[in-house]
Amino acid sequence: MPRVFIKTYGCQMNVRDSEQVAQMFTERGYTMTAAEDEADVILINTCSVRDQAEQKALGKMGLMGRHREKRPHLVYGFMGCMAQSRGPELLKDVPHTDLVVGTQKYHKVVDHVDAILKPRLERQMDDVRYTIVDVDEETDSQNTIRDHVLAERQATAFVSIMQGCNMKCTFCIVPDTRGSERGRPIQEIVDETKRLVDRGVKEVTLLGQIVNLYGRHEFPKIDGKSPFVQLLEAVHEIEGLERIRFTSPHPIGYKDDLVAAFTYLPKLASHIHFPMQSGSDRILKRMHRPYKAAKFLEICEKMRAARPGLGITTDIIVGFPGETEKDYQATRDLVQQIEFDNAFIFRYSKRRNTPAAEMDESLQLPEKVKEERNQDLLKLVNQIAVAKNATFVGETLQVLCEGPSKTNSARLSGRASNNKIVIFEGNQERHQGQLLDIKIRETTGFSLYGDLVMAEEASAVPALAATL
Repeated sequence: MPRVFIKTYGCQMNVRDSEQVAQMFTERGYTMTAAEDEADVILINTCSVRDQAEQKALGKMGLMGRHREKRPHLVYGFMGCMAQSRGPELLKDVPHTDLVVGTQKYHKVVDHVDAILKPRLERQMDDVRYTIVDVDEETDSQNTIRDHVLAERQATAFVSIMQGCNMKCTFCIVPDTRGSERGRPIQEIVDETKRLVDRGVKEVTLLGQIVNLYGRHEFPKIDGKSPFVQLLEAVHEIEGLERIRFTSPHPIGYKDDLVAAFTYLPKLASHIHFPMQSGSDRILKRMHRPYKAAKFLEICEKMRAARPGLGITTDIIVGFPGETEKDYQATRDLVQQIEFDNAFIFRYSKRRNTPAAEMDESLQLPEKVKEERNQDLLKLVNQIAVAKNATFVGETLQVLCEGPSKTNSARLSGRASNNKIVIFEGNQERHQGQLLDIKIRETTGFSLYGDLVMAEEASAVPALAATL
């Protein structure tokens, strides 16, 4: 029985895509393995959003080439965004590569692997090199990411609701690698989520490149509600589902109907990941982000009014071409004003086939300046996050237990509705996959530490505190 090893880089959508591929391999009689040196098939699912992710993937695949010395039949393949953007180049960049599969062809991966691996195992290929590159567009590819591999007592799962992006931000390669926006039918998404709940999942995260623009080209508004809000309402009706998250939204998709949804859909988690990218109107315009800093702030204020205690995290790019000290200060000031719960801060890096990479070289900032701004903003974000976390000491939060803590397997870990990570003592057999009331006793930075609240104590916890 051939064994498959998959290494995934990048966003949650890549994780979801890899899970789909793994499920298809399992259905076809393959076995998934976490040990690359045991594998008959080694696949890397790649990301192209930042150069660092591409270099990691290339480096990892290069190192794994040594396994062919002991397993000459081994099949090596790239999937995902870098595979889509580089295509046949990867056969030259990493000479032992056999397979390159783009973002719209995940459902073809097993067929392609079969076509390469079976003749090798049957010694039909001798020394003939057989490679496959499949990066063509495919109609309805968004409907092929629908199956799941679930661990025992898995509490959370990702559900892909769309593919592609039409926004054309000048720094981003995603429209080239993922294609244009394509949404799945609402009923198919609801049915997939129901199947997950039937298998014990308590929380789903709806995934899309611009998730709150879901369905705008395929489905009509109804009673003034966007297709995305219609989807949220439909998923909310699923019995046994406790929480709904979604990522990543765009400011232009935050209309009043979505803001209002947070007032009447209690299963919506009290957290949004909301990419700001910059606090400078001048830089936002150069990024082709169709909003101003004041509009971003206004949306955050509306969201916090609709859902008190809402956690907001964000993405920020520093060192974008032409960013002055004044532009950076505008970003810093807006971070202080909004007080994000956390932020992922990235130094701008050129992505080929993007307008920003073609901007005048005199506008490209030195790496030293990018790093200084990155570190300064990280320090500010951390200060804000630590201060906000301290306010939860003594409070009781409802936590969905996801399993052992990544930093200490003797403890359990989970997330509150506001996305705060909570570490606590418990019994994995009893508590994994369960919603638990945890009283917070301390914080050491981004994580909260607490203790299980007994049933009789939990009954006395105010309802508002329990939903945070």
